[in-house]
Amino acid sequence: MSLLRRLQASSTLKSAIFLPSVFFVSFVTIYCAVFPQQAQTQLNFVKNILFNNFSWFYIFAGSIFFLFLFFLSVSRLGDIRLGSDTDEPEFSFASWIAMLFAAGMGIGLMYFGVAEPILHYLKPLHENLSESERMKEAMVTTFYHWGIHAWAIYAVIALALAYFGFRYKLPLTVRSGFYPLLKNRISGFWGNLIDVIALCSTIFGLSTTLGFGVMQVNAGFNSLGLIDSSEFSVLAIIVVSAMTLAVLSAISGVGKGVKILSEINLTLAGLLLVFVIISGPTLLLFSSLTENIGYYFSSLLEISFRTFAYEPENQGWLSGWTVLYWAWWASWAPFVGLFIAKISKGRTIREFILGVLFVPTLFNILWMTSFGGSAIWLDQQTAGTLAEVSGNTEQLLFTFFEQLPFGTIASAVAVLVISIFFITSADSGIFVLNSIASQGEANAPKWQSIFWGLLLTALALSLLYSGGLSSLQTMTLIIALPFTFIMLILCFGLWKGLMIDSQYFNKKFNEGSQYWGGKDWKERLEKIVNPTNKQDVRRFFIQVARPAFLELVDEFESYGLTAKINFTNEQNPKLEFEVIKENLRNFIYGIESTPRELSDLVIGDDNLPNLEANTIYEPITYFLDGREGYDVQYMTKEELIADVLKQYERFINLAMDNNHSLMTADVNNLE
Repeated sequence: MSLLRRLQASSTLKSAIFLPSVFFVSFVTIYCAVFPQQAQTQLNFVKNILFNNFSWFYIFAGSIFFLFLFFLSVSRLGDIRLGSDTDEPEFSFASWIAMLFAAGMGIGLMYFGVAEPILHYLKPLHENLSESERMKEAMVTTFYHWGIHAWAIYAVIALALAYFGFRYKLPLTVRSGFYPLLKNRISGFWGNLIDVIALCSTIFGLSTTLGFGVMQVNAGFNSLGLIDSSEFSVLAIIVVSAMTLAVLSAISGVGKGVKILSEINLTLAGLLLVFVIISGPTLLLFSSLTENIGYYFSSLLEISFRTFAYEPENQGWLSGWTVLYWAWWASWAPFVGLFIAKISKGRTIREFILGVLFVPTLFNILWMTSFGGSAIWLDQQTAGTLAEVSGNTEQLLFTFFEQLPFGTIASAVAVLVISIFFITSADSGIFVLNSIASQGEANAPKWQSIFWGLLLTALALSLLYSGGLSSLQTMTLIIALPFTFIMLILCFGLWKGLMIDSQYFNKKFNEGSQYWGGKDWKERLEKIVNPTNKQDVRRFFIQVARPAFLELVDEFESYGLTAKINFTNEQNPKLEFEVIKENLRNFIYGIESTPRELSDLVIGDDNLPNLEANTIYEPITYFLDGREGYDVQYMTKEELIADVLKQYERFINLAMDNNHSLMTADVNNLE
């Protein structure tokens, strides 16, 4: 057997997803590489149209994601587990959080931890602000962009995929989130199209991230004096070296490579954070952290829906910052969401949401306060040293460290942290690409991880060489709009699935089954496999319910109580046993012939041959107080009498308690 055939035999790739995606990505990449200026002009034109007309949509969607997740976390649906009820989390809480950062925005914190607060401080959104107001606005705006809303965008798709993947046992891929809406059609054209869009978005996002990430690593090496060049050959060596380590980590398994690297990196990042706090204005940082948290959460609702509809002069800022971020997070959502879903099996929805939304957000606030607050303070103390290099975002972090003691060591640690984040992002990305292109199949062969690593490396190198990297970044942001719309649909599908889940697992046994014994089990089975129709319900009324009610009337009247039977022969016949009261509401135990529509799956099941119609009829109880009734078709006459007495005993106990008089009093006889 040839090598090609052996690879095909072991491959988990689905051609309907893999081939269109690779063809489209290759076409866009070649076009951006060969005609970078033309591509950039055309893509910018499209991006500006989308941003100018749909900025409100990005803002609205981001806030809906957060509110939707928050509601789930505080509702009873938050108790549902991502998997079977007995599943336990695969990773410890600390390892789980570490991997969230590695896949989500770890490298972004290093890149923008100093840069964004400084840029907002130097060019504030509003004019005529005092120094303290500029600092406060700079920090809160940064928290907004890197806080709850960013993680809500990730969490929505991650929760949908983890829920349907582990609870419904569907493939861990984007199409599975549409199962409540598309049902079996997720295996056809629409499911393939959804996964193609997700795969292309992931490849574009990873390629541009690798390209821009390598620039910051190179800036770090330049700052340390290890390299004094930004030539393509130097960038190529960095890309190849990092991707080689990423592939080695990927083929070791997500539970090994990413877990180990993430824990190491979170430790190093923590040490770097402590160093900045100690070396910077420590007291000021702790004081501002407290105020920053309060100011952020107190203004969260207002800024969440801020579109500057009444301040058109600021809408350009909105598109250049907030909308750009929201589009970027959305473009990364398939990648990050799938990875978070993979590592979250066994956690409850409440634990998942609180962990994904609030733990990273609070850490980000601490990080941005420490790095951004210290940077602004240092810029004030050094007469604008950081402001001078604000146009070179990659260099800002290392210029910041140069102003601190042991700055060279801190820069070296920062380069190491960025490099590891770089590797873990690529590692996680390779896993996600395999998952999407394989329609969620696990245990992809190692050669596929090597293939994705080579593809990402080739894309990044070709775009770095041609200068078309910014064009591909713009293409990524354009794809984010339709994917944001897809994520809103996912929320609807998730809600529908959770409601069905809650009803399914809270479904109680039929009330009549509590009386079951082994004596009449054959008769019980006969009724179960032969669902009742209208004639069966009438037969139940005549043979079971009416004789039971007649005996009850006689017995109640022997105690001086007034009881009677009511029968209504309507489209859905009703039979009632009623006890007349003077000051209380009458006691009514009624049975109604109630229709119920059957599931299409049940009707089409050849193993259920006795189902001949889409509708069955069941004898369902009802009560005067409006409580939900239940099916009594399996009860014998004696069991039905016992059930009526049970309900009457409840009625009398409630009537004797004065606390329930509003419900038990006869409102028709009030004086």
